[in-house]
Amino acid sequence: MKRATSILIITAFTIGFFAAAALALYLPDRKIRTYSPTEEFAAFLDLRVPKLMGLYEIPGVSIALVRDGRIVYTSAYGYSNQKSGRKMTVDMPMRVQSISKSVTAWAVLKLAEEGKLNLEDPAEKYLKGWKLPASDYPPDGVTVKRLLCHTAGLPLGDVFTLYSPDEAMPSLKESLTHSAILFQMPGKGFSYSNVGYNLLELMIEVVTGRDFAEYMKNEILCPLGMYHSDFEWSEKFLASAPLGYTLDGNPVSPYRYPERASGGLIATAEDIARFCIAGMPNFSEQRVLARPAIEQLYFAQTESLGIYSAVFDDYGFGYYTEGFSDGKVAVSHGGQGTGWMSHFHAVPETGDAIVILTNSQRSWPFISSLLNGWARWCGFSPPGMTRILLGECFLWGVVGLIAAITLCLIADIVRKVAEGNLRFISMQQNVVKPSRIFKIGISLSILAILWWAFCQKYLFLTTVFPVSSIWLEVCAAAFSLALLIESLCQS
Repeated sequence: MKRATSILIITAFTIGFFAAAALALYLPDRKIRTYSPTEEFAAFLDLRVPKLMGLYEIPGVSIALVRDGRIVYTSAYGYSNQKSGRKMTVDMPMRVQSISKSVTAWAVLKLAEEGKLNLEDPAEKYLKGWKLPASDYPPDGVTVKRLLCHTAGLPLGDVFTLYSPDEAMPSLKESLTHSAILFQMPGKGFSYSNVGYNLLELMIEVVTGRDFAEYMKNEILCPLGMYHSDFEWSEKFLASAPLGYTLDGNPVSPYRYPERASGGLIATAEDIARFCIAGMPNFSEQRVLARPAIEQLYFAQTESLGIYSAVFDDYGFGYYTEGFSDGKVAVSHGGQGTGWMSHFHAVPETGDAIVILTNSQRSWPFISSLLNGWARWCGFSPPGMTRILLGECFLWGVVGLIAAITLCLIADIVRKVAEGNLRFISMQQNVVKPSRIFKIGISLSILAILWWAFCQKYLFLTTVFPVSSIWLEVCAAAFSLALLIESLCQS
């Protein structure tokens, strides 16, 4: 009876501790007053952002807020270079990664508006002889429209091969020849694809007869007032660009990809805020796209987003979309690359938006927490991205449960050792007990999974939950070792 009581106390205390820590991440945002002045929310950010940066070990952050179609706040926190102590500033251009896709989609719809291409046509029609590599699926199904909404059947692509700004790298066509191989029937369903947008880059170059970066600079970025943005590295950008930082906290120097349309944009948070305003027809007078084309960008094109359905409702042309409880529609996109994470969320109807750029791959729960606060401030229901916070609460609960079970196992082993009632089994003894074999199998399986995870270049779970997933791995390792010791001993 006494032993059972002790186990219950250990379990309750451990789970309670981790649950309280998890809820602390989510609940503080409830203190934000809806529709409070910008200065009040800015004060909240100045308090909240550094705390979250410390929790998730994020070196630097740049933020911009839009209200009523105007930029009302910009701020930078932390460091662009931790070793040198150089501070992050709002005018520093940062890699925004896949936010690039939203900007690229504007270029494609601009060409469609001008009658230079048709979204329903096969992309090959506009490539002047360049053909998709041979595959088991018909290339005619790879239409411009399907490339825009990730339903063309193309793979994600290589996200690990990086090139320094002065390093030779393959041409766009050479890259696409190796990567643009259909892996499923075009139109079958959503499959997020950098390769698809890189194919759009080639199409833009062929249709316009201009370099992609030059075309985007002069026809999209500058007309939208994005003067501190570019798809091409320059000496100015190299001199001021922050370093990125990996999940392990290692610095990453500036780098390039052979492709630019899917993730090559460099921009400030304020410029991305200007881009968000351009997509608000009720508040913007930009002349790059007419209102019907902007609305087409936001129109849902897919029935299911797979794993992305956990946080978004649909995908349009270069934008994720979701409906809030009051009927308003939010549009957004994030970006992730080696050393970087970015996100913008906008509600075109109300003129509200937030832009969050970070130089760390540990930022998804950080971004989700700020989105949670922003939504409360604007009077919106919590965005789908805030489910990451609920997922983190759940993961901390699992960590607490595993920790409690492990502590109980360790306490039982220590008690038996102290009483002299525990010894390792010998080879002569019967070790083929089903329960013992089961325990050994469980412990070894967990250790094998953990070793596999340790050897991976990229793990989705670790990226989304950079702190709690590490605790999960540590507790799982401790549990499996305690279980293995217990199963190899007899009392």
